[in-house]
Amino acid sequence: MSEGAPIRVGLIGYGLAGASFHAPLITALDAFALTTVVTSRFDSVGQAMPDVRVESDVAAVLADPAIDLIVIAAPDAQHAPLARAALTAGKHVVIDKPFVTDPADGAALVVLAEAQRLMLSVFHNRRWDGDFLTVRRLLDEGMLGEIALAEFRWDRFRPAIKTGWRETPGAGLLNDLGPHLIDQAVELFGMPEAVTGDLASQRAGAAVEDYVEATLHYGARRVIVSAATLVAAPRPRFALHGTSGSFVKYGIDPQEAVLRGGGSPRDPGYGVDAVADHGVLTLGDGSTRTVPSERGDWRAYYAGVAAAIREQAEPPVSAGAALDVMRLIALVRQSAREGRTIPCPAGGV
Repeated sequence: MSEGAPIRVGLIGYGLAGASFHAPLITALDAFALTTVVTSRFDSVGQAMPDVRVESDVAAVLADPAIDLIVIAAPDAQHAPLARAALTAGKHVVIDKPFVTDPADGAALVVLAEAQRLMLSVFHNRRWDGDFLTVRRLLDEGMLGEIALAEFRWDRFRPAIKTGWRETPGAGLLNDLGPHLIDQAVELFGMPEAVTGDLASQRAGAAVEDYVEATLHYGARRVIVSAATLVAAPRPRFALHGTSGSFVKYGIDPQEAVLRGGGSPRDPGYGVDAVADHGVLTLGDGSTRTVPSERGDWRAYYAGVAAAIREQAEPPVSAGAALDVMRLIALVRQSAREGRTIPCPAGGV
């Protein structure tokens, strides 16, 4: 890659994540040039991006010396082998969440990336949700005092089971939404001392868990991360309660809806939360006020990727941080399976 030239990207996978998230974000930044997509959906790519080459074989992009960065938006089980092949081929790598399905594979990828002196990062884009940025600001400003209870919830109402790999064994709601929720919790509060997990398959015929509740223990503080599929009246997305007050926020960051609807990150108003969805701060004296949401912008993730490749800056989400999340997910599964609280190993998981 010559100095000043765009970072040339090969995108593996053109399903929901590849088509609605990664491709629009990459093409919205001048630092990147999306040159190749690996998919069987030739027509879809051709209609959306007629100048982008389409390949059916991963080997074609891995062997292409013109490609600097591989973005993996394939099904979860393919993340580890594809990342291993891309790093071995000398490419920087971005992996859509979850990082891997087996933490041992993630640890091996971290070692390989370091040995190859290549950037390896995981797409925890929800760090740049407007509601999460608002929560972070309130905590940084000390508006809530010492947090006693924090709840991060992501509710859906999907009684029908969709076809596709996300509903098959090895996937499930914990691997789908859990990485975002746990990553946000760890970003704010660090690694917990112990975890308690509860998983269930509540819909008839469900092959994987569609209900998740995990409690992260921090001394007397409790942080609850939860996702459910049969909730028609969603609970607060964020609810934090501390010694000085509470903050409660409903609604989901609007960026996903815009991108899935065919919008662009360059559209005016992108990432701006609806006024009706702004959170409410309640202070200890009973007074309340609405807190305008910060503007969310997932482009910040890819801007960080560009800086990491061009300037050797720290990745926007380190592979080590993503590995910690996957290790916590493994502990949540163990806790749910054994019916007990699982301590996190000393020095982290």
